[in-house]
Amino acid sequence: MSDAIKTYRHWRDVPERDWRWKNFSPAEIACRGSGQLKLHPEAIDKLQALRDRLGKPLIIRSAYRSPEHNRAVDGAPRSKHMDGTAFDIAMANHDPAAFEAAAREVGFLGFGFYPRSGFMHIDLGPARSWGEKFPTRAVPFAPETPAAREALAQSRTLKGTGAAGVATVGAAGVEVAKEVLVEAQGAVLPLVPHLDTLRWLFIALALCGIAVAVWARLDDWRRGLH
Repeated sequence: MSDAIKTYRHWRDVPERDWRWKNFSPAEIACRGSGQLKLHPEAIDKLQALRDRLGKPLIIRSAYRSPEHNRAVDGAPRSKHMDGTAFDIAMANHDPAAFEAAAREVGFLGFGFYPRSGFMHIDLGPARSWGEKFPTRAVPFAPETPAAREALAQSRTLKGTGAAGVATVGAAGVEVAKEVLVEAQGAVLPLVPHLDTLRWLFIALALCGIAVAVWARLDDWRRGLH
């Protein structure tokens, strides 16, 4: 695609061929007030590079702003948001110091700090900064864990716990069924002895499920996922 700056009346008008950034959508970059989008490839290239470097999602509070929307939110008269070269990123899932360092490394030059609102402004420049820096975190973020492994750990815990619950209910159900069958007609009494085997099968399944859940939680703790 061309690296020319383009403006679209609405983000839905952006052709697929003009969008190459895998972790972002046109809707995330578009004006929150009008849906209009000024596509600045260099700026979004740096945003994608920052996402790749950090290895976790960037929650965009504000990106491009139309002049009308910029006035409506009391933005600076010459805000870089109107050029499509500025982004306000939430710090909810980032260490601000590490985020700032990574943003500088990929080429962002302008920084605005808004700790009370929980976001940091970054833009392509000129080089400058404003606002009060975020306080140093008492406890740093744990190292990022690949999503697939995290999902697997959660799946193991949930499946193990679920199996234990289903099996326990099943064992109790067998006891109830046994009592009902004992009181039934003689034609079904031959089935009663087999229910003991079924009950112990459910109990064994419950114990296996509990064991899987405990092991998964211990494994999560060991890997720093708790």
